[in-house]
Amino acid sequence: MKQARIVGTGSYLPQRVLTNHDLSKMVETSDEWIVSRTGMKERRLAREDEYASSMGTEAARLALKDAGKSSEEIDFILVATLTPDYIFPSTACLIQQELGAKKAAALDLQAACSGYLYALSMAKALIESGISRNVLVIAAEKLSSITDYQDRSTCILFGDGAAAAVVSAEGSGLAIKTVHLGADGEQAELLMLPAGGCRKPASQESLEQRMHYIKMSGNEVFKHAVRRMQEAAKECLEASGVSEEELAWVIPHQANIRILDAIAKRFSHLPANRLYKTLEKYGNTSASSIGIALDEWRKEGLGKTGEKVLLTAFGGGFTWGAALLHYE
Repeated sequence: MKQARIVGTGSYLPQRVLTNHDLSKMVETSDEWIVSRTGMKERRLAREDEYASSMGTEAARLALKDAGKSSEEIDFILVATLTPDYIFPSTACLIQQELGAKKAAALDLQAACSGYLYALSMAKALIESGISRNVLVIAAEKLSSITDYQDRSTCILFGDGAAAAVVSAEGSGLAIKTVHLGADGEQAELLMLPAGGCRKPASQESLEQRMHYIKMSGNEVFKHAVRRMQEAAKECLEASGVSEEELAWVIPHQANIRILDAIAKRFSHLPANRLYKTLEKYGNTSASSIGIALDEWRKEGLGKTGEKVLLTAFGGGFTWGAALLHYE
């Protein structure tokens, strides 16, 4: 059977840096308060003329170059985003046009912060079923466009960025061995964007009530996130017949330091530096956070042939997932 593998990665971060000091001028907070609760020091913000499509395109170009493939070799583009340029057309179609990937089908998917793993799962299925030969997975978020910079509980968390991966049956790289996904719509109201869809279209009332910004019940989300990410990791490993002690690296969704510390306790056999972190620099970039971290991890040359790497994430919906990769 064909084995889907990540043969190239890329990422894009906007140039503008929003520091904790900057935030302290906008809401009642401080660098010490933010670092102690989130582990974040900086995050990146896109320009007004930067979008999910433009950031995703740049990440995709880097991934294609890394994989040694042209855009015309791609036959499917999957874009994970909760901040699309438009409701329609899809951001994937916009990126397809920018890349000149004329032979590629294009599709957006939305699983919030779990989007990268959901997209990897779809790419794996497309490759291993023989439907596609080369799939371009992109996760791109402009969270600054839906972040309320008057709300201290959320504005300190989120940043912008994009990541991409070329998934193929050909070449060497990170084999996608097992993906485990889950969801629980009963908890939807704990983390959501209340207005903008057909249930609550934009209106004077929705604007006045600031309903077009992220709303989150932080403490409740934290409890669910830790439990679901740990469960997903366990079930993914069990399905693979791999023990926790066999893992060389864990690359989690970069939500906040408290969640990462809780995940680290689960994998206590791993040295602290084997739980890869980028949240200090970039904050929570939703769907793109794992992809950005994976790209930086690869570019730093940290992985070795034969090692097993676990990805795990949790997001609004609720959604969650884990993926086991083998470095081959």
